[in-house]
Amino acid sequence: MAASSGRMRDVVEIDPDLCDGCGQCASACAEGAIAIIDGKATLVSDVYCDGLGACLGHCPRGAISIVRRPAAEFSADAANARLAALGHGNHHPPQHQCPQHQCPGTMHRQLVRLAEAPKSGEVPTSQLGHWPLQLALVNPAAPWLAGADILLTSQCAAAAAPDLHQRWLRGRAVLLACPKLDDIDAHTEKLAEIISVAQPRSLTVLRMEVPCCGGLVAAAHRAVELVGSDLEVTAVVVNIDGTYQE
Repeated sequence: MAASSGRMRDVVEIDPDLCDGCGQCASACAEGAIAIIDGKATLVSDVYCDGLGACLGHCPRGAISIVRRPAAEFSADAANARLAALGHGNHHPPQHQCPQHQCPGTMHRQLVRLAEAPKSGEVPTSQLGHWPLQLALVNPAAPWLAGADILLTSQCAAAAAPDLHQRWLRGRAVLLACPKLDDIDAHTEKLAEIISVAQPRSLTVLRMEVPCCGGLVAAAHRAVELVGSDLEVTAVVVNIDGTYQE
């Protein structure tokens, strides 16, 4: 709960009726002043808010405004201490933005999907529950990651698995990465941050049978070690013909 005493200054105000909990403002706030609490963006404390409003342009619902009211002084030291506690460096910059504006394709979105599998004869529906998917673009504080069952899959495994949506995506948060073409060290660090912040319930890695794809499993194990978590990593191997290795 934000403080309500102090000198008159500019601070962020969030309208809970307009907020849909997408988490874009939390990602954009370099001071860590905003968190998703009970599904809504919340100003954690006035002392973390510098009042500059960097988060305003990242709210698709127009739920954020700058108001002038009595508020505790902004403290850079307190903000940096909070960022350190969250696992970020000092003045963690807004992530995944194009120069001068946010890329529309990287806007975080949570989708509503039916939990039931399709009945016989029905056309299967997409089980994708959020956006974005690429590990490099995902905000560790995204609400759909918190306590989730996470599927980390290579692009090739996602293409080869014949029952991807019903068997693997349904009820899971999905992260896409390539251990051969991507920066695997950066992926390992991002995974460690996700595990630390989101505290997922499970982590399943879907990989191809080819040797290079094993790097994705290794990255997952390394991320768990970096955090010191007891999270179990389950690896599933997809063959090139679309079958699974037992």
